[in-house]
Amino acid sequence: MTDKMLEAFNGTREAGSIASATLDEISKIIKPGITTNEIDKICFEFINDNGAYSAPLFYRGFPKSCCTSPNHTVCHGIPKNKILKEGDILNVDVTALKNGWHGDTSRMFFVGEVSTKAKKLVNATYEALIKSIKILKDGIYIGDIGSAIQKYVESEGFSVVRDFCGHGTGKNFHEPPNILHFGEAKTGEKIKTGMIFTIEPMINEGSWETKTLNDGWTAVTRDKKLSAQFEHTVGITDNGYEIFTSSKKGLDFPPYKT
Repeated sequence: MTDKMLEAFNGTREAGSIASATLDEISKIIKPGITTNEIDKICFEFINDNGAYSAPLFYRGFPKSCCTSPNHTVCHGIPKNKILKEGDILNVDVTALKNGWHGDTSRMFFVGEVSTKAKKLVNATYEALIKSIKILKDGIYIGDIGSAIQKYVESEGFSVVRDFCGHGTGKNFHEPPNILHFGEAKTGEKIKTGMIFTIEPMINEGSWETKTLNDGWTAVTRDKKLSAQFEHTVGITDNGYEIFTSSKKGLDFPPYKT
């Protein structure tokens, strides 16, 4: 890799580590009775205490430091005084901005004991992400990522959201290329060493269709069935890939034993 690529990898690794540690931190407090505003406050303070900035805050007018998306919310849920209850599932999406570089990641959380169908959906979503990461290397196509996700998810009886995608990231929060989570293998742009992007499949229990609420941000399933998402920021190396946002405490998948 070039010196410029190494600089980007080093910067993203540091930012990604803070973002991942933020999700580790909130895994300690997510339980019935907590509000999504309280989660947002902890995310802001933890990222700030680690010398970084919460990139979502005021990004294109977004009012909070993280996205909290419970149950049938697909993504971009705005933290508020919503009290989480037993059986809820929740996605928390954070991005740390450190020394000009972004680290973007999200995880699912169980609020108390959740249903078998919720566990199955969350498991399939995580497995789809990991399966798509394991194929990463110089020379494959962006379409290979979407194809791997879609084939697995649909074989499990779920659907892949079409309206949102992963993205390149670096000095800018969002950069080309777009990383679709569905599609045909061997299509789209070729992946090259040095590229850094997110993979963040949103998987629905029912139909893939979504709608955005009047706040201009919150996306929900049209059929009001459950949705789940996991996200990692990854980089393409000379001999494969690096995940910049894995939990150093092994808390990548719920339930979290903290």
